[in-house]
Amino acid sequence: MPRPRLPKLPKNVEELAEWYMRYISPFSLVGGFLADNLILLRRVDLWTSNALLFFYLVLAGCCIILLNVIETGRLQQKWILKITPLIPVVAQFAFGGLFSGYLSLYSRSAAYQTSWIFVLLIAGLLLGNERFVRSYRRFPFQLGIFFTVLFSFLIFFLPVVFREIGPYMFIASGVVSLGAITGFYYLLAYFTPERAASERTRVARIVAVIFVTFNILYFTGAIPPLPLALKDAGVYHGVVRTGDEYRLFYEPLPWYESFLRYNITFHRAPNEPAYVFTAIFAPTDLTTTIFHEWQLYDESRKAWVTEETVPFYIVGGRDGGYRGYSVKTNPAAGSWRVNVITSFGQTIGRVAFNVVATSSPVHLETEVK
Repeated sequence: MPRPRLPKLPKNVEELAEWYMRYISPFSLVGGFLADNLILLRRVDLWTSNALLFFYLVLAGCCIILLNVIETGRLQQKWILKITPLIPVVAQFAFGGLFSGYLSLYSRSAAYQTSWIFVLLIAGLLLGNERFVRSYRRFPFQLGIFFTVLFSFLIFFLPVVFREIGPYMFIASGVVSLGAITGFYYLLAYFTPERAASERTRVARIVAVIFVTFNILYFTGAIPPLPLALKDAGVYHGVVRTGDEYRLFYEPLPWYESFLRYNITFHRAPNEPAYVFTAIFAPTDLTTTIFHEWQLYDESRKAWVTEETVPFYIVGGRDGGYRGYSVKTNPAAGSWRVNVITSFGQTIGRVAFNVVATSSPVHLETEVK
């Protein structure tokens, strides 16, 4: 039998760049995403997480400047010209690290019923990054993709810094992003005036489209409300707080329902209340009010009807999230959902379940959180 052919090792910089893209980059995509989820980006408010993302931003910006300076002939040193094929690869690495980090952070915060579009968009950029390496040489693409990662970073970084959330912080993020990309454009114009001048209109249009798209996604609820994130949620037959512990009483579920925790069946005995327990992560020193919005599906109207909205105050800093619960007395049989929302109406998460009336209490088990 013929022996399998091993990958040919690179003999020069051009082959090294091609070798990386063909053999290493696909594995680094998976490895980087796993590292971000398990080790590097555990919390949005850790300085190490933000320092890593900021490093990727600076690295990407330096690659863009270096590429344009070289391609306009302003750098002629031989050693720099030799490494030029590697610069788009480094840019790909930096943008890939940013997309991987954003997917890790935004997907943890996302209520998929409303925010799946934005999370899917980031996932598409992450996967497409493997195909973007040659596009990183095009000036409008460079500025457009850089503005995208810059805006995505500031959406959650400014709320962490100022300990505030809400539309005004998103607007501030957009204004700062526009200011930063404008400054970056003029920096490029200083080094490569002819390229910046010839592409000014295209860059302005691309940035405008991205800016409007982000605003549409945010104000329609498609962008998850980072830095808040739903760490845990469920419907229970009883909740008792003892000291710093919550004892939760639940009916045993099939393994697949306990894993999904979605549209589970709640068997209600006569006059029995339902409890919805949530744990919501918020950065250290951030305090805000969140709401449990209890909704019952009206079959005749084919619509969700809000039965009750329960507010409670949360304090950030706990790794497992700030714990709390709300109670619905004697809920009617039917399809229920409890939306966990901010005071600005953004959906952090959702608990869905079906209430079925029974003549006697069901067997319960206890969980401590």
